[in-house]
Amino acid sequence: MKFAGIIAEYDPFHNGHAWQLAQARALGAQRVAVAMSCGLTQRGALPLLPEAVRVQAALACGADLVFALPAPCACAGAEAFARAGVRILAAAGCDALVFGAETPDTALLQKAARVLCSEDYRAALRQQLAAGARSFAAARQAAVQALCPGSDIAALLDKPNNNLAVEYCKAIIEQNVEMQPIALPRQGADHGQALTESAHAAFASASALRALWAEGGAAALAPYVPQKALKLYKQAEYDGKYTDFAVMGHCELALLRAACTEQAPFAAVRGVSEGLEHRLENAVRETASLPALLDALTTVRYPRARMRRLAMDAALGYTAQTPALPPYLHLLGARKETLPLPGETALPLSHSLARLARENETCAQMAAAQSRASDLGALCRAKPEPMGGIYRQKIIFLTN
Repeated sequence: MKFAGIIAEYDPFHNGHAWQLAQARALGAQRVAVAMSCGLTQRGALPLLPEAVRVQAALACGADLVFALPAPCACAGAEAFARAGVRILAAAGCDALVFGAETPDTALLQKAARVLCSEDYRAALRQQLAAGARSFAAARQAAVQALCPGSDIAALLDKPNNNLAVEYCKAIIEQNVEMQPIALPRQGADHGQALTESAHAAFASASALRALWAEGGAAALAPYVPQKALKLYKQAEYDGKYTDFAVMGHCELALLRAACTEQAPFAAVRGVSEGLEHRLENAVRETASLPALLDALTTVRYPRARMRRLAMDAALGYTAQTPALPPYLHLLGARKETLPLPGETALPLSHSLARLARENETCAQMAAAQSRASDLGALCRAKPEPMGGIYRQKIIFLTN
């Protein structure tokens, strides 16, 4: 391994992320690139902090290059999220993908990925769904159990980071890229869990840190984030460069209500099926807040995370025509000594989204989709900002 890649949200960057970067170095990586969620997150919401702050934190704490994982790809389920991240890092020339997992057994994760890539699995999954499985996740686990009785593979899929790790391995197989998967043990708190301590550092999940910020501001994160990152977070708080999630809820619901002036407003939204477009329209018309909307949409069959992504997709007009994979490499930041990249990249590369948008029609579509998310984020900050910032944003350079 010479050029490691990491797929992340850094929402916000914390001690666990710093540990992962250090481990990539310890395993031999001479440079580390990150594909980082830009504009939206996998949970179907705006990030707490804008890209500029998260990029600076990543570079200050060990990353060499940070590429944007475009908003439509970031606001996606595990499979699509993983495919997009792998495409970016493979196109940049990474020869390894480093990720955390509750079960850091790379061979077992790859075995699970090969099962999920098989036609036998796809047939078993269809059978489970047709039989009325209570959710997609349950159908998938039952299908794997039927194909591999007595193995540990089905149990892997119970854990969120294992699930994402398997999708990373699957994306590497499907895209036929020369990239070595390297699973690391997840440090500290599990996804969505509260706070934990270790002998070396205090760890917390990103969701726990967002809750701490809501209660006590940036200073409350002090035990759980690197000092260099904390300084950036305190400045962002002072400058009002963080998301007001109550405002986000109002703005998102306003966009959804505005769409309801049209006939069948959500029929073209990507991912709708089984009448979900009608369920969404009814919920938009009958609720007065984003939490209430999500409560109305969520069932055992339709998990809240999926419904959050569906609502955001509908608010921003993401349809089946929105590109599913990144068509370019949007470089957000870099350590100066790591540039230029060795060799040609497999996708158009630039720090300028405006320049990338002129490459071809697919690039233009993705840039426009990114801009809609970034403009929503700019409006929903504690100190709102004008439209178009993503097109004016300059690359962030860090020099030692």
